[in-house]
Amino acid sequence: MDINERIKAMLAEHPIVLFMKGTPQFPMCGFSSRAARALSDAGAPFHAVNVLADPQVRAALPHFANLPTFPQMFIQGELIGGCDVIEDLQVAGELARMASDVAETTH
Repeated sequence: MDINERIKAMLAEHPIVLFMKGTPQFPMCGFSSRAARALSDAGAPFHAVNVLADPQVRAALPHFANLPTFPQMFIQGELIGGCDVIEDLQVAGELARMASDVAETTH
């Protein structure tokens, strides 16, 4: 399976995916830490992918998503954005609503 197929498989398997540097418990950059915290604060169950532990994903994802930076959040396979977008959605209350919508469609 090539790397783009692996990324597509991750997105198909998990409703909310955060590609980040490090893990939610041990983030390796401030932006990844803030994004994971915003998702957690919004009550959004998400699957985290540590791009530092997977150099193929780290190299391919910016081209796949047409977004050069990390973190990157996808909901239902669609790129939502990076840290600033995630935090803006969380402050507006939209992140919790989006997570709730995902939960309703996956159950």
